[in-house]
Amino acid sequence: MGSHHEAAFSIAVVASGIWMLHPKVGDLILAHLHKKCPYSVPFYPAFKEGMTLEDSQRILVYQVMDSKVEQQDNFLKHMSGVIHLYATIIQLQWPFGSQQESHNHGLYHGWHWLAQILNMEPLSDVTSTLLFDFLELCGNALMKQYQVQFWKIMLLIPEDYLPRIEAITSSGSFIPLKQFLEKCLHGSEVPVPRA
Repeated sequence: MGSHHEAAFSIAVVASGIWMLHPKVGDLILAHLHKKCPYSVPFYPAFKEGMTLEDSQRILVYQVMDSKVEQQDNFLKHMSGVIHLYATIIQLQWPFGSQQESHNHGLYHGWHWLAQILNMEPLSDVTSTLLFDFLELCGNALMKQYQVQFWKIMLLIPEDYLPRIEAITSSGSFIPLKQFLEKCLHGSEVPVPRA
């Protein structure tokens, strides 16, 4: 599970189908996603006093090999890949079931994830990257489902949350999120994600 965004839709269709047919396997898929990326819960792992830098990076699920911590852009690509897959699963409907069957981990969970992440203090680079990926993939479906409530959140992000992200981020990692929000708010539309 990594940064192969182009495979997210294919994997998500299969995963959502398996999830519909075998909910316990779906729970295992979700547990695996959460293990690979605690931000998919969302959850920011806590540091303990006296913890080494290496151990603190491991808790944040950075890959550490021979006392070398993976580069920030590689880490963000891994986390982005997991959120990409998670957001795709949330908004997909298994095409071979009946219309009455609802997804076991559908849009409600995406709405819940979005509300939770916005109630947490942002982390430099990580929050803006994952929020952008999530909204890019799941935003259109959330817009259709939650309508006015969704647009209230979309207005809240640039007014309140994005300035908090910018205040703690020295890189330009928040720029794609900022541009995406501006485009959506200007056109009153969230684009359909590309498969």
